[in-house]
Amino acid sequence: MNLKHLILDWVQLFSMKKIILKYLYIISFSVIFTQAAIADTAHFIDFSKVLNDSLAGSSAQKFLKKEFSDQATKFKKIQDSIIKEEKQIISQKKIIGKDEYEKKIRNLREKVAKLQKDRNASLQRIGKLRSQAKQELLNHLNPVIKEYMEKNKIRIVLDKKSILLGDQKLELTKVIIENLNKKVKKLSLK
Repeated sequence: MNLKHLILDWVQLFSMKKIILKYLYIISFSVIFTQAAIADTAHFIDFSKVLNDSLAGSSAQKFLKKEFSDQATKFKKIQDSIIKEEKQIISQKKIIGKDEYEKKIRNLREKVAKLQKDRNASLQRIGKLRSQAKQELLNHLNPVIKEYMEKNKIRIVLDKKSILLGDQKLELTKVIIENLNKKVKKLSLK
């Protein structure tokens, strides 16, 4: 009976090994074929280049840079004015009374707090505009990519920064920028 159990155990073990090997072959082939299918159809674009080099993206970048620069200049003038006022108050410290001096210092602190609040609000507004521009550009870009994919029977387009290494023939950035430029020249910001 022991010999019979040993033989049955060996047969079961052998059949389990066959099943495991069969599944390993199936998994290996499916991985190889999936990779081959993706390798044949996967293309990529440099999304940040599309954002910066397309007509709509570059005009949005220029607008945002100008807006930031204008705001920075405005706040710099206010800051310079506050510094000048602070120096004037300090120079008058011995001339004016203590109550008057404290009142001017309190007023100056309020101006500084308002400047910081306004500067933060301006930065948040510019950040929202940047986010809005990116989203609007994406809304225009997705149909362009989809149309190109359908026309050229491409199954997947990836962002270039997600790819470690790729054949440059599979990069679509230039073509997508050209197609996007035909559809949209400028984004509506403000």
